[in-house]
Amino acid sequence: MWKLRRYLKHYIKETLVAPLFKFFEACLELIVPVMMAEMIDVGIKNGNTAYCYFIAAVLVGFAALGLVCALIAQYYAAKAAHGYGTELRSAMYAKINSFSHAELDRLGMPALITRITADINQSEKGVNRFLRLFLRAPFIVVGALVASLIIDWKLGLIFVAVTVVMGLFVWLIMALTIPRNKTVQRMLEDINGLTRENLTGARVVRAFARQEKEIADFKKKNERMMKMQSALGVISSLLNPVTYVFVNLGIVFVLVFGGGFVNAGTLTQGEISALINYMSQILLALVVFANLIVVVASGSASSERVYEVLLMHSALVEGDKENPEKPDTVLEFRNVSFGYNAGGDNAVENISFTLQRGQTLGIIGGTGSGKSTLVALAERFYDVDSGEVLVDGMPVKEYTFKALRGKFGLVPQKAVLFKGTVRSNVQWGRENATDEEIEAALGVAQLGETLAGWEEGLDKAIEQGGRNLSGGQRQRMTIARAVVGEPEILVLDDSASALDYATDYRLRKAIKEQCKSTVIVISQRASAIKNADKILVLDDGRIVGEGTHDALLKGCEVYKEICASQLEGGAK
Repeated sequence: MWKLRRYLKHYIKETLVAPLFKFFEACLELIVPVMMAEMIDVGIKNGNTAYCYFIAAVLVGFAALGLVCALIAQYYAAKAAHGYGTELRSAMYAKINSFSHAELDRLGMPALITRITADINQSEKGVNRFLRLFLRAPFIVVGALVASLIIDWKLGLIFVAVTVVMGLFVWLIMALTIPRNKTVQRMLEDINGLTRENLTGARVVRAFARQEKEIADFKKKNERMMKMQSALGVISSLLNPVTYVFVNLGIVFVLVFGGGFVNAGTLTQGEISALINYMSQILLALVVFANLIVVVASGSASSERVYEVLLMHSALVEGDKENPEKPDTVLEFRNVSFGYNAGGDNAVENISFTLQRGQTLGIIGGTGSGKSTLVALAERFYDVDSGEVLVDGMPVKEYTFKALRGKFGLVPQKAVLFKGTVRSNVQWGRENATDEEIEAALGVAQLGETLAGWEEGLDKAIEQGGRNLSGGQRQRMTIARAVVGEPEILVLDDSASALDYATDYRLRKAIKEQCKSTVIVISQRASAIKNADKILVLDDGRIVGEGTHDALLKGCEVYKEICASQLEGGAK
């Protein structure tokens, strides 16, 4: 947690006030044994009832003042911890959004979700307990040690011995629990990942009757985590009994040796009572400390995991140019090669082509041939390993991300919608789009008739992920979202897979007639790209054919095979 201390910089006052008032509370507690010793040696021994009442009243006042100090400390500790959690969560969210697709692929969604939720919550809880309670134990222990040494340095050595032994034992427990807490959090990530996978693929799981197998896998991972947590619990549970044993042994030694000192007249009964009270205070402080070890150790492990993410830097370095120029060549790849895994096979290799403004480019090829990768490199979701990508005549590395991606209107393979309304979802393409412009974009996307059938119109509620829409409606909504922004380059990445051929034909016709954008169509249907001005045929990450539909039918075997297989399957 110390590494993340900068997220407490706006709560310095709270961070100082909370332990300060805990210190005041501890000081009041440390005075109590001395007052009790005075009551015994002066009031009770001499039969001075008035003095006993006076000491009792003072003790009640100390208790009330201690309560006030505890409440103040609790308030400021909670304020600092929640503020710390809020700032840390915001920083984590901003950091995740700064990552390129490469970092997101490497970390994985379940890991990031676990760290921004469970790990930060655990870290926040650790800060709260640390400020409110963790620092109180040293105050009590050190104060009781000093007081015992002042009363009698020989008996005080018993206090020193007990404290040293318990300190070593606590350190050992922390050394054993912190790495295990990290393992538990990683196991939780695995369980979150499996749960997310099953929830998103629930229909597929049921379609293949795989429920029992998935339940068995989940149970196996869950039981592994339970065993690790049980081992962690066993180690942590040793703290309380060991603390009680050592501290009570200390009390026994104080009574045995202290009794001799009382008989010898070197100590009073009140001083022995004070020493026993101080040993009891050490006991209670160490018990609280022992219980907090689990929380703070878990918070420390979680903080380490959060810190790992915050230390990461995106592989992409943002440029500083915007380039408003619009030359004839809108997109150019120059000998581009790229692989998702360093040292692995390239997803695309030695890709070179140009796309002129106003043209339509079709990209076709088998699954895994690198079609979508070209778009990801053009929008600079990843950096190329070699070669260069240029948009409007300027290398993509020189653009600001906003300027570069503002030139594109992307319709991804998987239609992603957000909770809100039809209007708010389409306005992702252009925030200030009017209702008329939104309706026009929906018309191009062939969703006009459907919109007319919705009573709410543009105010129709869209559930998270567009659950209340059909697959085709979701795809057409994402097309409208891209079209409304009037991008320079409109990218349709297999965006009509859920549409029938008639709707797909009307959609392509509307885009051609009503959109001024340069269009890139990625599809597995030859019918979707055959009228493009230029077609790229990819196979195993390489361009094996480039030209028009008619030219490729004559000179590209891969393209001919694709067309022949689709015609045999009934494609037109």
